[in-house]
Amino acid sequence: MPVLVMKFGGTSVADLARIENAAQKVKAEVARGYDVIVIVSAMSGETNKMVGFVEGTSKLYDAREYDAVVSSGENVTAGLMALRLQEMDIPARSWQGWQVPINTTSAHSSARFVSIPRDNIEAKFKEGFKVAVVAGFQGVSAEGRITTLGRGGSDTTAVAFAAAFDAERCDIYTDVDGIYTTDPRITSKARKLDRIAFEEMLELASLGAKVLQTRSVELAMRYKVRLRVLSSFEETDENSGTLVCDEDELMESKVVSGVAYSRDEAKMTLVTVEDRPGVASAIFGPLAEAGVNVDMIVQNISEKDVGDRTVAVTDMTFSCPVNQVARAQKAMEEARASGVISYDDLVVDTEVAKVSVVGIGMRSHAGVAAKMFAALSKENVNIKVIGTSEIKISVLIDRKYMELAVQALHDAFGLEKA
Repeated sequence: MPVLVMKFGGTSVADLARIENAAQKVKAEVARGYDVIVIVSAMSGETNKMVGFVEGTSKLYDAREYDAVVSSGENVTAGLMALRLQEMDIPARSWQGWQVPINTTSAHSSARFVSIPRDNIEAKFKEGFKVAVVAGFQGVSAEGRITTLGRGGSDTTAVAFAAAFDAERCDIYTDVDGIYTTDPRITSKARKLDRIAFEEMLELASLGAKVLQTRSVELAMRYKVRLRVLSSFEETDENSGTLVCDEDELMESKVVSGVAYSRDEAKMTLVTVEDRPGVASAIFGPLAEAGVNVDMIVQNISEKDVGDRTVAVTDMTFSCPVNQVARAQKAMEEARASGVISYDDLVVDTEVAKVSVVGIGMRSHAGVAAKMFAALSKENVNIKVIGTSEIKISVLIDRKYMELAVQALHDAFGLEKA
C-alpha cells in the first residue's frame, strides 16, 4: 500500500474531542487505501507544563532527565490516538521513539536524526495494522537515552518519516488552513497560496513565518518530500491547504510570493573599529561562541585622524534577536578587554523589526528592490539596514512601523490577486 504521513500539532489534539476529530481524518485516508503513519505532538500546553515541572524541581537540571520528562506528552497523545482509532475499528498501534527506533545524536533537547529503520513498522503493516501512531519530537541516542529534537520537532519528525518510508505526501495539520501571502491578522488582503516552492517556504520560515519549523522545510527540500499544510478544523479534500513542493511543480513563479516579518529584532553597531584583515572574524567569532544568532551585517568604511596620521576605521552593524542582546554585549566587552578588538562605542537599538519580501521569481526579474524601497518611502518608513539573498530582500525598520510596512509591501506587489 502507498504510505501517507499525517502530523497533528498540539492544538489539533488539545483534548479528547479534537483527538476524535483527528482520528476521523486518519480514518478517511485509510479508506482511500493508504497505510498511514501519524505523527502527534503533545496536547496543547502540556510541554510547557512539563518544562515548568523540570525547572521547578532543578535549576541546573540534567539534560537527559529533562528530555525524559518533556517527551512524555507525546507518548500520552500517541496512546490516546491509537485507542481512538481502535474504537473506530481501524487497526492501529502507538510507537514511542525508542520503539521504532528513531535513532538520533546525543545532543539532548536539540538532537538530530541519524536513521529511522523501517523494519518494525513495516512488519506491523504486513500483519494487517493500517496505522502507526508515532510520538513526535523524540528519539533515542546511541546510549539508549530518550532525546528530544527541540521546539517544533514534531514537524521535523513527520518529514523524516515521509523521507524514510518514501511516502506519497506528508500532511501537516494545524490551526490554519494553509500558507498565506502574509499574516492575515495584519492585513485582511492576505490570501492562501495553493502551492509554494521549498526555497520560498524555507526563507519565509527562517524570516518569521510560524506555520512550519525551519528544520522540517530543510529536510523536505533535501529529500523532495511533498508537504501539505492544512487545517484540522475544516472539511478537507485532496485540493485543500497549501502544497510545499519542488519548483518544477509550480505552474508559474510569482516575482514575490509572500511578505514575512520578525518583530523581536535588535540592531547593534560597533563604532570606530580598526579596519584591518581579520577584524570581522575577531568580532563574529566571539559572538558565535556566545551563541548569538547574527543575521544582517553592514560595514561602513571611513577614516580617522590619529595624531599625525590617518587610519582606516569601520562601523560594523549587525542584527540579532532582541533576547540575545545582553549576551552579545558581554561578548563584545570581553573581546575588547582582552585586546581582540577595539572600538569607541557599542550602540544598541532594541526597537526594530525585520520585514522581508520572498519570491523565486526575483531570480529573473529586475526592479524588485526599487519597488520595495519606493513603497516604504511612500509611507515614510525609514530603512536602517538592508540584507539580500537570491530570492529575498530584508530590511530593518522601526518596530512601530512594522504592520504599516507589511501592508504597504503586500499592496505594492499585488499579492491579494489570485
